[in-house]
Amino acid sequence: MFERFFETDRHSRIFAKGDIKYVILDLIKDKPSYGYEIMHSLEDHFHGFYSPSAGSVYPTLQMLEDIGYVSSSERDGKKVYTITEEGKKYLIENRESIHRVKSHMRDWQEDSGREELRDTFYDLRRLVRLVSRKTRRLDTEKLKKIREIVDQAYRHVEQIVEKD
Repeated sequence: MFERFFETDRHSRIFAKGDIKYVILDLIKDKPSYGYEIMHSLEDHFHGFYSPSAGSVYPTLQMLEDIGYVSSSERDGKKVYTITEEGKKYLIENRESIHRVKSHMRDWQEDSGREELRDTFYDLRRLVRLVSRKTRRLDTEKLKKIREIVDQAYRHVEQIVEKD
């Protein structure tokens, strides 16, 4: 429950609805790829802050294939996607949208301080998973102590973040 909220909140600001199709097409125009490669490439680009799910990448690839912008072939037991001429035309016709998306993505390319922030988010996700897994077995007193610790940590972090 908590983890799903945290994951959704984290992912919701990366792309506007429908923008991932531009990113996927742009990625495979340079190099035919299978779904996992696309997901890994995006995760690398965003330094681990965004990991597209199979539930967003594969349906998008299927949609792009259905409308003729990509084709697929089987290689080493994997479905490899390649951009078609129609897909290349679509990228050219939508270059303004692609430019907007790429501009947004460029904000994430600089690595300065991102590793610390990524590790912090990782630790926060670990904490959320721990608490959500153990919640049923904790009595009210233990939950109250956890809540106090989290509240205190929040206040400390808030002071650091809000400090000029």
